[in-house]
Amino acid sequence: MSFSKKVKEELAGQISDARHCRLAEIAAIHAFGGLLIQDKSNLYLKLQTENLTVARKYFTLLKKTFNISIDVSVKQNLNSKDSQTYIIIVKNKEMVSRILQATKQNPAEAEDGKIQSPGQLVVQNTCCKRAFIRGAFLLSGSMSNPKKSYHLEFVTDDILKAEMLKDVICTFSIDAKIIQRKRNFVVYIKEGSQIVDLLNVMEAHVALMDLENVRILKEMRNQVNRQVNCEAANISKTVTAATKHIDDILYIRDNVGFGNLAKGLEEIAKLRVEYPEASLKELGTMLSPPISKSGVNHRLRKLSMIAEYFREHKEENINDKKGNSN
Repeated sequence: MSFSKKVKEELAGQISDARHCRLAEIAAIHAFGGLLIQDKSNLYLKLQTENLTVARKYFTLLKKTFNISIDVSVKQNLNSKDSQTYIIIVKNKEMVSRILQATKQNPAEAEDGKIQSPGQLVVQNTCCKRAFIRGAFLLSGSMSNPKKSYHLEFVTDDILKAEMLKDVICTFSIDAKIIQRKRNFVVYIKEGSQIVDLLNVMEAHVALMDLENVRILKEMRNQVNRQVNCEAANISKTVTAATKHIDDILYIRDNVGFGNLAKGLEEIAKLRVEYPEASLKELGTMLSPPISKSGVNHRLRKLSMIAEYFREHKEENINDKKGNSN
């Protein structure tokens, strides 16, 4: 089962005791998936969905809020034996008008049967805003598997509906954004913590905990990876520095000799060559008397400067010899 389906099943099981919240959720279902069908003198309210969970939730909301007669039919989809379409219709014209009046949706504003967004009075209360977002997600929402990526979105073909939904979501300090995708407008959230906040707003608490568990595991994995990468980088840096030190010391030994070095420099030079994998701190403890890590580093830098000095002067001598021979 997809993560989106789990969220919708959890949301479908929540039926508010407050009538105004049920109306807000019904209004969202109408705006993001309902149809208004006018046939001569008749007026029908229709919802068609392949999601049994959504169909059951809409039926329950209408029944509990208005206590009306509702026609329900199931149609087998031709392209899939396992897929069915659920159709819920309210045929009584007076009852349809009563429902739309309660949800503040004007039937005269419906375009091609698509019901428009409700008036602001429907989402005036914070609890009603939650219910409205919940209804919108049931009809038009989806969420990616958080193990792969963080992405939650609502899809509609109406920019006004997208903007209203975005504004309602933003009242909860959640940074929802809108992008156009072909002919549709997508209200989306990509930040993991913001998706957690929205699940909390919709009261999908089980899904919220599942997402938080995934986020914790991801963060722990990322932290371990960062630590391993950091340690690997430090090891690489240490090895590179040690290799450079040894090259410089061997150059001094072969071209100048350790006997010309100060006692402290000679001691650290011999130890560095003898223990190439030792850290600076470990080298410092091998000396008598022991010295600090910074002290070891200071002596090694002096050895590198000496090696560099003799390299440069060797090149100068070679060039001078070439000049004299000419």
